[in-house]
This record gives sequence, structure tokens and C-alpha cells, in this order.
Amino acid sequence: MSQVTLSSMDSGLNAELDLARQRLKLMIDAAGATCGWEWDIPAKRLTADARFAAITNQDPLVLAQGVSTEHFFNAIHPDDLKRVKLAVAGILGGSALFSREYRLLRDDGGFRWVHASGRALYDDNDEPVKFIGMLVDITEQKRTQERLRIAQVAGGIGTFEYVSGYGTINVSEQFCRLFGLHPAKVLPVRTLNLLIHPDDNPIINLQNPNGFQDESNAEFRITRPDDGAERWLARRGEYVDDIEAEGRRYIGVIFDVTDAKRTQQRLREANQALAERARESIQERNRVWQNSRDLLVVIGTDGVFRDVNPAWSTILGTEPQAVIGSRVLDAVWPEDRDQIRALLKDVIENLHSDLEIRLTHRDGTPRTISWTTSHEGDVVYAYGRDVTIEKEQRAALQETEAQLRQAQKMEAVGQLTGGIAHDFNNMLTGVIGALSVIRRRIAAGRLDELDKFIDAATSSAERAAALTHRLLAFSRRQSLDRQSLDVKQLVSSMEDLFRRTLGEQVELMINIAADTWKAVTDPNQLESAILNLVINARDAMPEGGKLTIETTNAALGEADLAQKESLQPGNYVVIAVSDTGIGMSQATIDKAFDPFFTTKPIGQGTGLGLSMIYGFAQQSGGHVRIYSETGLGTTVKLYLPGSHEDVAAAILDEDPVYVPPRGEGEKVLVVEDDASVRMLVVDVLKDLGYQVIEAVDSNQAIPLLEGKERIDLMISDVGLPGLNGRQLAEIALSNRPKLKVLFITGYAATAASRGDFLAPGMEMITKPFAIDDLAQKVREILTGQAEA
Repeated sequence: MSQVTLSSMDSGLNAELDLARQRLKLMIDAAGATCGWEWDIPAKRLTADARFAAITNQDPLVLAQGVSTEHFFNAIHPDDLKRVKLAVAGILGGSALFSREYRLLRDDGGFRWVHASGRALYDDNDEPVKFIGMLVDITEQKRTQERLRIAQVAGGIGTFEYVSGYGTINVSEQFCRLFGLHPAKVLPVRTLNLLIHPDDNPIINLQNPNGFQDESNAEFRITRPDDGAERWLARRGEYVDDIEAEGRRYIGVIFDVTDAKRTQQRLREANQALAERARESIQERNRVWQNSRDLLVVIGTDGVFRDVNPAWSTILGTEPQAVIGSRVLDAVWPEDRDQIRALLKDVIENLHSDLEIRLTHRDGTPRTISWTTSHEGDVVYAYGRDVTIEKEQRAALQETEAQLRQAQKMEAVGQLTGGIAHDFNNMLTGVIGALSVIRRRIAAGRLDELDKFIDAATSSAERAAALTHRLLAFSRRQSLDRQSLDVKQLVSSMEDLFRRTLGEQVELMINIAADTWKAVTDPNQLESAILNLVINARDAMPEGGKLTIETTNAALGEADLAQKESLQPGNYVVIAVSDTGIGMSQATIDKAFDPFFTTKPIGQGTGLGLSMIYGFAQQSGGHVRIYSETGLGTTVKLYLPGSHEDVAAAILDEDPVYVPPRGEGEKVLVVEDDASVRMLVVDVLKDLGYQVIEAVDSNQAIPLLEGKERIDLMISDVGLPGLNGRQLAEIALSNRPKLKVLFITGYAATAASRGDFLAPGMEMITKPFAIDDLAQKVREILTGQAEA
């Protein structure tokens, strides 16, 4: 046979051999093969079967023929090699048995677990001559054990096995952890039982004569030796037949139930506490029921008393036994029964109710009881308090308060009339006295120096006019010409007036916010209000100081409004006047807006300044607030309705010499019930070139208006007897649609707001007025220059 043929045969044999090895390896992997070896100790030679060769990655033919003993350690994992060699050395040195678990490396980079067990054979001289044994693949068993270990650790479960009749048990690593012991595979039963509380059952009872354990579940306390902690453990297990020897094995698990035990203990304690509180509550309820001074009753949904407490006899004079079983309506005051019948229905239908019911006392008098009820199931529990005396006292208090308010009103009226009389007497003295002097001097032909007395009379009359304006502002009955006003321009234009008023001792600061809104108010009244505040601030700083005028915007919501304030939520312009003067106490602030109240010396103030400002602000839809502290100063804030409308700046042309405009023969109807005022107006109009018709009231004016005579303008007082001026104007316009109307008024509630009172073609002038102002207003209306 040629060399090529032999080479080909060798290649084929090697290929078949490799294929056989692969098949054997697959069989070993699938079935966990068992294989054997024989170690000739004197010859130092190892022989093994094909399965040993396959599992250790060696040539089966070579191993079958025999190799050096070093081949025994082929493929052993480096981490396990040392301990395996030590165990083999023990066998060679005389040990009888060999049993080890270790890892073998696979040709794919992995490893498998094997269990090697063997023994030594001896010659006649008891010298070891052979070492024989077998390998078993336990890889799958190891994987199962690892999964079980992980599950035990994660679940906190320890396992154990006990064979009846023995003093030890096989345990898992987690078992040792639960007992607080170092990891071990076998532990003495007595050691474990000593760790268990003496009042609890042991984990294994060694006292049973037959050695069998109670299979029922058990729980016991242990004291862990590692940290001294007491823990509760639970044992569960059962017996199984021992397949390796005669007898039975008790296989069980333990796990920690300390948290559950503590929870159970807390629950027991809570239940005990709850039961104790329930007992105390019942006792307390009985004490309250018996000793309460108020009525406690139980009523059925049929309207019948189920139970009443002893207070019934104290409050209503009837013993509880006589009330139980009777109808609720029978106890109600007879006059109220029809009304109470509907209320009782609501009490039965609603969960909670509050109501007052008059009940009949045994002596025949009514008692008012305030009830609070609670509906539960088919009964209503009610708590009643006798408020009869309280209601009587409240009624008496209300009557007393009403009398007090009436007395305060009368005192205020007396103070008001007294103050008015005092001031008007002073002013009338100046007017009457000056007129008397003028009359005497004219009669005597002395016409020199008459201007002095005319000026004195005029000054007193103007003071009287100013006082009436203040009174009207306080009563909120002055006629306001409300319009959108540029507050920034108004305050700036008054700066020179402020400085002249304050003098050199007071430093003036004006801080006007650039974005200040327009204010909807009367310009003239606002000027007067600001000037009054400046004068008050000046008088509060007799030694000088600093006065600040500021303007800001304020958007007020419900939360910004104080109780009892008339302000409504909205946008407001705020004008604040602050001083560094003597300040005010809270008692003074409380009275600051009262009429004729003043802290100034007699003769230096009327006490109407702040009351006028307050009335003006209220009538404008605003408010006034005072902030002050004694010794530190005062701030008064005036709130006026804000507007975002643009207002053209008013351009005032001042004529050095004013000449009243004259009429052109127009016909004017004057309706005025006051003869003096009517005479004055008629004479002035005639002097100015107008034709004038007079009427005392509406009854005289209506026929004239319904007639055919031409009338260009009607001048009418607002407060006429019978039909007022506004009603007369309506009748006039129904007959003469193009008729112009000028109202004159001093006090008129319906004319308080010009914008609401006046219709197109109407104007108003306020008493007292200057003759020149009347002439100018009449001319403007007739020429169409006035704005309605």
C-alpha cells in the first residue's frame, strides 16, 4: 500500500475519532455522564475510560493505554487545582476516602462542575497501591442549587434537613444568617435550641422517644449571638421518605416574622386601647347624659321622643318618663306648631340641622331652645340649649342700642345746628352790619369809603357760601360736575398756591407718578379737598416740617377692602397728603370725620374740613383713609374712581377786565319760589337786555309753557314746591323740544350728579352764584357754546 493511501487512511481515522469525541461530549452534556479512573500508585500511571477522557478534554486511546498521573489534573480550574491536589495527596499518604467537588474547563471557554469520589486499595502491608474512583457531572445540580440559594437569600428563607435519631441537622447559608451564626452546612440541634426562648417550642425536639417531630407550623423567638437582637422565626416543614437510608427525613424552612409579630402586637395594643376608650366613652356619655344642664334627646323618624335626659325636668318642668313616648309636636308652643311641622320634616331628612324651637314649660310659658341635630339611621340625636334669657337680653340690648343711636343722632343734630347757628350769626353780623352802615351813609350823603363796607359784606357772604358748600359736601347733596380729570395737571397747577399757603417753615415735596390715571370727579371740589388737606397738614406742623403730596394708582380687590368701607372693588386714583407733624391718636382718628369736630383752638377751625372731604369722596364713589401715629405724623389718602380716558388740557384765557355779555332781546322764563332770588335774577337779566317772564312755581309756569308766546330759555330752581324743576323741564320739552333749560340749585338730592341729572340742552349753576357767572352761563346756553 502506498504512502499516500496510508496518509489518507490516518486522516479518515482522525476525523472519525474527532466525530466520536464530539458525540460523546454531547451525550455527557445531555445526560451528566459518570466516568471512572484507576491510579497505579507504585507505577505512577493513570488509566481512565473514554468518558473521563472526553470530560477532561484528553485522548481516550492514550488514557486507555496509560499515562502519567499528572494527566489526572488536566482541565481542572486554576482556582480549584490546589485543594484537589491536597486531597489526592491525602489519599496517597494513607487516607481511605476521597470526595471533592470542583470545576473542569471546557474547550469553549466555559466550565462544568463535577463530583469526584474515590478510595485507596491496600496491599498485604497496608500500603496504598491503587487509587480508584469516578467523576459525575453535577453542573445542572449546581445551577439548581445556586438558583435556590439566590431565592432563599432574596426571600429571606433558610432551609434545613433533619434525619430522625441524629443530633445534627443539615442547614443552608441563609438558615445560618437568620440564626445569626457563621455559615455552615451542619449544625448541632442543641446549639440551635439554646438560642430559642425557653417559653417557646424548640426547632427540633430531641426529647421525643421516637425522634419524630410535630409537623404543625411553629413560631419561636431567638436571641441572635452576633448582635444580641431578639427576632421571631417561623418554621414550616414535613416528613419525606429517605431514599438513601432507612427512616424518614424532616425537611423544612424558616423565615423571619418579626415585623409581622410587631404589627400584630401593635394591633392588639391598639384594639385594647380602642376598647378601653370605648368603655370610657360610654361612661363619659352616661355622665354627660345624666349631668348635662342642656337638653339631650333621641327622636325617632316617626317624630316620637325615644329618650330624654334629666335636664328636661330642670328646663321645662316635666319629668323625662312623662316625655318619652310622646310626640315632639305636643311639646312645641301651640302658636308655632304649623311652622315647626315642616322644620321637623327637614330635620328627619337632613344629616345635620340647626334651628330654634319654642317649647312649652309645665307652667304654661314658652321656652326658646336652640337645637343642633344629627340624623343617624332611624333616629335623630338632638342637643338643645335654653336661649330664652339670651333672646330677651338681646332684644333689650337692641332696643337700648336703638335709643342710643337716636340720642346720638339728636346730639349730632344739636351740635350741627349749634355750629351752623354760631358761624352764620358771625357771618350775618358782617353782612347786616355792613349794609346798615352803607344805608346810613347814603342817607347822610356820605358816599366815600363805601367800598370798604361793601367788601366786608361780600366777604361775610362768601364765607357763608363756603360753609353751605361744606355742609352740602358733608351731606353728599352738593351738585357734582363729574368728569374725567387729569390729576397730574391739577396738582402741578396748584403748586404755587401750596407754597404760598405753607410758608417758608414747611418743605413741600410733590411726587406725581407718571402713569397716574385720570380721576372721575368734580375738578373744583377736588381742588378744594386737596387744599383743605394741605392746610390741615400745615397746621399740624407748628414748628415746621415736611409735607409730601403723592399720586398713585390702586387696583383694589375684595381682599383689599376693610370692613364697613363703602369702597367697591375696582381701579382708583390715590392722592396722598403726608406730614411730619404731631400726629393723631386712634381716638382722634375715629372722630376725624365727625361734623364740627376739631382739635384746633376755638375760632381757628369750623370742624367741617375733613367731613366735607369725606362727603365729597363718598359722593364721588371713592373713600378717605387716615394713617397716623402720635408724634410721627399723618397721611390722608383720598381714593377716587380711576379712568383711562384721555382728557384734553384746559386752556384758560384770563381777561384783565371782564365785561358781562349782554342779551339780544331773547325771552327768558324765570321759575323761582324764593322772592328775593327771583327778583335778583329778573333784574339782572333785564339789565342785560333780556325780556323776562316770572313764575313762582310749576303751576304758574306750565300754562306759559303750553301757550304760544316765544320762550328762548327757561331758568328754574330745582327744588320747587309741587313738581320739581326737572319734572317741569320734562313737561316744557314735551311742548317745546328745542327749549334751552338752566337749573339753579342750592340743595337738591336728585341733582347731586350732573351727568345723571342733565339731558342735552340743559345746564346747571349752583347757589350762591356771582351775577357775572349767571350772565356768562345764560349767554353760553343761548349761543350754543355750553356743553350739556
